[in-house]
Amino acid sequence: MPHIQIKMIEGKTEEQKQKLTQEIIKAAQNVIGLGDDSYSVSIEDFTASEWKEDVYPNEIMGKKDTLYKSPGYKM
Repeated sequence: MPHIQIKMIEGKTEEQKQKLTQEIIKAAQNVIGLGDDSYSVSIEDFTASEWKEDVYPNEIMGKKDTLYKSPGYKM
C-alpha cells in the first residue's frame, strides 16, 4: 500500500496536481504493480521561505538516507 508524499513550492493549479498524481501512480504501477486502490498521494504546498528554511534543510538534505534523487540546486 504505497503512500506517496509530494512537497512543492506553492503556485501549481489543482489541475496540475491532479495530473501529477495520475502520472506518478501510472509510473509506480509500471514499476511495482498494484491497482489504483493500493495507492494514496498527498501534496503539500510551501512558500519559498518555508522551503528554504524548513523543507530543504530538514526534509531533503536532512534525510539523505532515504533520498533517492538529490536536487540539482543548493540553498
